[in-house]
Amino acid sequence: MGHVQLLSIHVHPVKAFRGQAPQEVVVEPWGPAGDRRWALIDHGGKVVTQRQQPRLALAAAELLPGGGVRLSAPGLEPLTVPVPEPVGTVSMEIFRDKVEGVLADDAAHAWCSAYLGADVRLVHMDDPATRRPVDPGHARPGETVAFADGYPLLATTTASLDALNSLIAQGDHAEEGPLPMNRFRPNLVLTGADAWAEDGWSRLAVGEVEFRVAKPCGRCVVTTTDQDTATRGKEPLHTLGRHRRLDGKLIFGQNLVPLGRGTIRVGDAVRVIA
Repeated sequence: MGHVQLLSIHVHPVKAFRGQAPQEVVVEPWGPAGDRRWALIDHGGKVVTQRQQPRLALAAAELLPGGGVRLSAPGLEPLTVPVPEPVGTVSMEIFRDKVEGVLADDAAHAWCSAYLGADVRLVHMDDPATRRPVDPGHARPGETVAFADGYPLLATTTASLDALNSLIAQGDHAEEGPLPMNRFRPNLVLTGADAWAEDGWSRLAVGEVEFRVAKPCGRCVVTTTDQDTATRGKEPLHTLGRHRRLDGKLIFGQNLVPLGRGTIRVGDAVRVIA
């Protein structure tokens, strides 16, 4: 393995929305500061993502000082949403997890509902240190996560994407490739590692922060959604199904849990510890 570096950082303030690519970010125990602290829920309290609403790929969320967000989407005027006062919580469901969140203001609900043409509400996670534990099957005591699918961070590598795109080019839907990395919505993109080297990692350091590798990331239909058009295809799931199956899941990337706090920066060296 060569000299591995942090190529890019990605933070998604609102789950399922387009995110930002800062040059540096503070890593907190539950993930990058500001990442997926907001999410949409439907009338039954279930989290809404690109799985149900691929048009969310075209909506953007900019993180503001203090934790608020500025929302923008085609056909709507941008809206600034402040962090709501935690005077009461709403019960919500993210996958199989029951979580408490704080509702945003009515203007945010109206804006998001108008964009999707569906009744949704915007929710903020006020206290990620206590609200939602990491999957106990792959967690240590006390580890928590915000509204990410299951783990504080997701890391991918450019060499593995190149290898996957080579497989797609040889397959039944070659016209859909090559795919960009944003299909996989990672937090950290690493370069300089060999293809699939991350399969063997259990602990690594990015700059001054150490992480443990919790498990490979199982992929879903969101990866088939073009993040620039919101249209769906067959890839990469078709090719992952043929070449990257593990325990019944189609895998790409690795889920990480921070072992401490600190700031990481684009260009930081990445050291594989184990």
